[in-house]
Amino acid sequence: MEIQRDLYLQKLISRMHNRMIKVITGIRRSGKSYLLFHIFKRYLLSQQIPEDHIICMEFDVWKNRDYRNPDHFMNFLDQQIQNDAQHYYILLDEVQMLDHFEEVLNSLLHDDRLDVYVIGSNSKFLSQDVLTEFRGRGDEIHVFPLSFREYMSVYEGDAYHGWADYVHYGGLPLTATMQREEQKIHYLTNLFQETYLKDIQERNHLEKEQELDDLITILASSIGALTNPSKIHATFRTKLHSSLSLNTIQRYIGYLEEAFLICAARRYDVKGRKYIDTPLKYYFEDVGLRNARISFRQVEETHLMENILFNELRTRDYLVDVGMVSTRVEDVERNKRLRKQLEIDFVANQGSKRYYIQSAYALPTTEKILQEKASLLALQDSFKKVVIVKDVIKPRHDENGILFLGLFDFLLHPDSLNW
Repeated sequence: MEIQRDLYLQKLISRMHNRMIKVITGIRRSGKSYLLFHIFKRYLLSQQIPEDHIICMEFDVWKNRDYRNPDHFMNFLDQQIQNDAQHYYILLDEVQMLDHFEEVLNSLLHDDRLDVYVIGSNSKFLSQDVLTEFRGRGDEIHVFPLSFREYMSVYEGDAYHGWADYVHYGGLPLTATMQREEQKIHYLTNLFQETYLKDIQERNHLEKEQELDDLITILASSIGALTNPSKIHATFRTKLHSSLSLNTIQRYIGYLEEAFLICAARRYDVKGRKYIDTPLKYYFEDVGLRNARISFRQVEETHLMENILFNELRTRDYLVDVGMVSTRVEDVERNKRLRKQLEIDFVANQGSKRYYIQSAYALPTTEKILQEKASLLALQDSFKKVVIVKDVIKPRHDENGILFLGLFDFLLHPDSLNW
């Protein structure tokens, strides 16, 4: 069973021959290698590219270990590239294992025939620093775990049962192919502990393994809630009786972000048109990994739905913030107007487009509907306002022009925000 990653294939196709190094990033096991070495290579062959003009190298394979020496690798390329004017496609995996890989890749850009695509997994490669090393000639394609739409493309069942699985076990491609729940639980739990955590510990030479463990548990238990390193520091002191410093907490959070395990959503004051430094929200790149981290004990669908919507918007290439808008409300008892801050779950920006989005698990009463709409009605600009509801509803605009969308309509139709 193959999962088509058409979104990412089109991103690769649109970047062909752009004289830049295509840098494919993403959390481990999100399908980066399969995308490049199977889906993209197959596309190249379908375009009548000769197979000997597609040069693949996986540096983590033992038989290729000699090519981690840059001189040996460059000699290998010289032998593969003929004296012709055709394009050659260089596909490289785990490129950080190639010594002096930045210099090698930059040197390849001097040959106009070469179109270079690379994947890497160490912290330096996964950070923005590597794009700086490429002197402005690195073009990043970030690969997320499966979206719900991708997940449902191979799921044998309806959207309701698919959602129940997805919200519990997430969208890592291998998880989507597993049939038994205990198999998924074992895979995700071991993957988190034996791959992600050990990667971070070894990469950053961490000695305080228990504190990193505790920090991840705190973050996993507070998705969708406003927090900051200072609040987390207070939790370590009062509840865990730990002396872990605030600076160390900030550094550990940075390591988790570098590894793409979590992503921060900053608060944005819509009327003031400025960012608010703190607090902010942290979301997990994959909710299955988040659930595995806390042994599938706190599977609150309300918060997980919010996390999934955040990831979906990022998959669609939106820049996503948490919105805040100030308004004045009547205090009847004191007969005065009070200033109140209302939260907008997501402010999604893409070029000149902006959407204000509320995530509502259910809208059982008129009071609840008014509560969800309050922050949207306090806005004074003309950008589109959307409420996404877990219930199955017919897409509609209310008297204020606010679009109400069902969750499945939003997730399964990429252009649903423009309905």
